[in-house]
Amino acid sequence: MQHLNELIEKAKLAIESIQDKSLTALDEIRVEYFGKKGYFTQLMQELRNVSAEERPAMGAKINEAKQAALAFLNAKKTEWEQAELNAKLEKERVDVSLPGRKVETGGLHPVTMTINRVTKFFSELGFSVENGPEIESDYYNFDALNIPKHHPARADHDTFWFNPELLLRTQTSGVQIRTMEKMQPPIRIMAPGRVYRNDYDQTHTPMFHQIELLYVDKKQISQN
Repeated sequence: MQHLNELIEKAKLAIESIQDKSLTALDEIRVEYFGKKGYFTQLMQELRNVSAEERPAMGAKINEAKQAALAFLNAKKTEWEQAELNAKLEKERVDVSLPGRKVETGGLHPVTMTINRVTKFFSELGFSVENGPEIESDYYNFDALNIPKHHPARADHDTFWFNPELLLRTQTSGVQIRTMEKMQPPIRIMAPGRVYRNDYDQTHTPMFHQIELLYVDKKQISQN
């Protein structure tokens, strides 16, 4: 029994001597005393050398000593884990009384702002917004607008072609054709959107925006 008390005190002393409350070092002591090859495990294995009459009582004493040392270790583990958590929370603590930082928000692009202003103005006059595909067919981009096959606008230096039938639209006029195919007069639409021309210099970009208007009705006169 004296030997068991000394082993308990030895385990406690080893735990108390750990620097900086290291949980890693604490786990090493757990393995040293309670692991498969630990001191208490070895004592339990030595019971095979004790007589059958003494074995139950001796085993109970060893287990009692083991549980006492293990309880001390687990208490320290809980204490140090809580201290580690508190230190982390304190380090990451946010002072809610401090003034907040202003979050800069983005703004609309000037082109978007212009389109919004124009469409708002004409929507108040009864025009609605219609959209169409940016990858357009040769028919809607040229043929339906009476642009002949030999027109310079169809050339590669003016138009981005995918194949002989598909291209990036060079104007939003195709939206007008599609609208007239599906709607009957009166028609009042706006066709805003991106268009593409194979033209790039100081005053041109390959992509820009258009807004076209279509107004179809009977007995209407356009005046300045």
